[in-house]
Amino acid sequence: MGNSALKAHLETAQKTGVFQLTGKGLTEFPEDLQKLTSNLRTIDLSNNKIELLPPLIGKFSFLKSLALNNNKLTALPEELCKLKKLETLHLNGNHLRQLPAAFGQLSALKTLSLSGNQLRTVPTQLSGLRHLDVVDLSKNQIQNVPDSVGELQAIELNLNQNQISQISVQISHCPRLKVLRLEENCLELSMLPQSILSDSQISLLAVEGNLFEIKKLRELEGYDKYMERFTATKKKFA
Repeated sequence: MGNSALKAHLETAQKTGVFQLTGKGLTEFPEDLQKLTSNLRTIDLSNNKIELLPPLIGKFSFLKSLALNNNKLTALPEELCKLKKLETLHLNGNHLRQLPAAFGQLSALKTLSLSGNQLRTVPTQLSGLRHLDVVDLSKNQIQNVPDSVGELQAIELNLNQNQISQISVQISHCPRLKVLRLEENCLELSMLPQSILSDSQISLLAVEGNLFEIKKLRELEGYDKYMERFTATKKKFA
């Protein structure tokens, strides 16, 4: 991509606060963007070949939305965690194995998409994020859901298409969790905490494609309580 084209994009971005350059085969984060650290609210560099997010990402202090779907990122810089206004972070289809230690400092984060990466567990850093609404961790290599999940503030947690065989009973303590997606994992029925049904806020539990028949779920203690929440929620949205 030529310099003049990039320049045109930068000029537009300066006026609109939005820099979008997708599917252009970029191999690195455009250095020239640092001229716009105080302008940009949105950066979308999805569908490129970016391998590294440079530390300068931490300078975009007004950034609200960052999308880097379908790139080649293997790690994220700690500097990313300085983005105190960031509300939406889309990193689907990369090669991430973990999140930066300071990830819990992204205090404004509402939506986090990490589908199609190489995470092996639900990152404990997520428990510190107080405004999180939706977390998508589908299509990773997660095998267990740890105790720290009990402090997760999300309303929806998507863990579809992982390798989950164990879930901490703490998941039923999530204060705002309404939607839990666990489709196509490796769960035995005995490994599904019954408190999810009897004693949680969860009103939509999706567990198709595990190692048990769905009708067996209906025989569990607490299923009727779960159905009450499910029906009440359905009525609300009908």
